[in-house]
Amino acid sequence: MSVTIRLRRMGKKKQPFYRVVVADSRFPRDGRFIEIIGTYDPKKDPAEISIKEDKALEWMRTGAKPSDTVRSLLSKIGVMKKFDEEQKASRNS
Repeated sequence: MSVTIRLRRMGKKKQPFYRVVVADSRFPRDGRFIEIIGTYDPKKDPAEISIKEDKALEWMRTGAKPSDTVRSLLSKIGVMKKFDEEQKASRNS
């Protein structure tokens, strides 16, 4: 089972709102998911990003791959940097 961290579209027509979810990559975009770990609202100025860092790190440690957009969001809030530092530390040990 290939697990991904990706966006799930919510909201009305022309008013997108996204949930950041952990899902099996075989499931449809707005289909079944394993866990909700945050939200993303691109319509606000500036865009509102709310992601549980500990949950995101936990899922990435277990092998979940973030989508390109989610990777960008995680980089903006500093989660990817923490994850990369953990990976470097575990390689050097």
